[in-house]
Order: sequence, then C-alpha cells, then structure tokens
Amino acid sequence: MLASGSGTNLQALLDDSSPDWSVVGVVSDRPHVQALERALAAGIPGVVVDWSDFQDRDEFTDAIADAAAAFEPNYIVLAGFMRILGEAAIHRFRHRIINIHPSLLPAFKGGRAIRDAIEYGVKTTGVTVHFVDEELDHGPIICQEAVEVMPSDDEATLHARIQRVEHRLLPAVVQSLALGQLEVVGRKVEGRVSP
Repeated sequence: MLASGSGTNLQALLDDSSPDWSVVGVVSDRPHVQALERALAAGIPGVVVDWSDFQDRDEFTDAIADAAAAFEPNYIVLAGFMRILGEAAIHRFRHRIINIHPSLLPAFKGGRAIRDAIEYGVKTTGVTVHFVDEELDHGPIICQEAVEVMPSDDEATLHARIQRVEHRLLPAVVQSLALGQLEVVGRKVEGRVSP
C-alpha cells in the first residue's frame, strides 16, 4: 500500500483480513505518519520515500516504484496517497495499481473532491475504486457507490460518511482481485466485486 496520512483504509484492510490476500508492505511519501504506525503495530514493514528528498516527479516515481517492487506485490493500493505518480510507475505496474477516490468519477477529480462536491451543490457524491492510468483519476473503474450529500454537511461530516463506504468497498475489491474475478478490457473492468 502507498499512504500519505492516517491510514484508515489500510486499517480497514487489516481489520478485514482474508486467507486469500495480505498487506505485505506500506510505502509512505512522508515520515511519521499514522499509516506507518498502523503498519508497525500489525507487524507489516514500512518504508519512507520522502517526497522532499527528490528534485522531480520522475526520480520520486522511480524510488516509490522500486520501494513497492521490493515487497513483490501482486497489486499496489493507493489509499490516501497524495502524490501523482509519473508514467514510469504506471507502465511498470500496468493494471496493478488501484486507487480509491472520494467522488463518483469522472466528477470531482483531484485532491479537493469532497470540498468541490459541497461547493458545487451536488445532492449525491460517492466513492470510486479504479485502476490507475497515466491521467489523474481517470483509469478503468472497478466499482462505485453513491453517498448522499446532506444540506447540513461540511467537509468533515461528508468525509466521515464517504470513509465508511471506502472501508467497506476497498477490502471487497482486494478480495475480488485476489480471486482473479476482475479483468480490464479497454476502458471497462469486467467481473464482479465480491460482497
């Protein structure tokens, strides 16, 4: 897993463990984040590839990809990872990098999705789990689930409801990948996500 912050999606995977898959390592772009603490508490190795140590995105991408590859993963899950990876990582791990995004893509791409949804005045937003490609929040969609936006919502309250959906969907997607139930065909993902 690649993480930049609190690691709640990492924790959701740890709490919903399965004999079919396991988290083998955590790579963070920032030291001292809670995601690394969660990994340590679970006995999972963690590595820091500090964004501030690199001159450009390409060097950083290569270092992140090398750190992830050292764990020999079948898939790489971006869970609250707030950096955009360069194309080299996408080519190296084609259809093996998964991202979870707090909107119903293609609406509200980027790091302000929840705030943007509230400011736009939508009545429904949601969660998208997708494969990562060369464009921001663009790759083939694995699954989506709607979340109602309440008139009283602020960023924190909406984010909390979105996270509850994320914490349910992400383990289901990982389980489906582990069982070989999903296949990318063009822009579409065929197969089903196990409940």
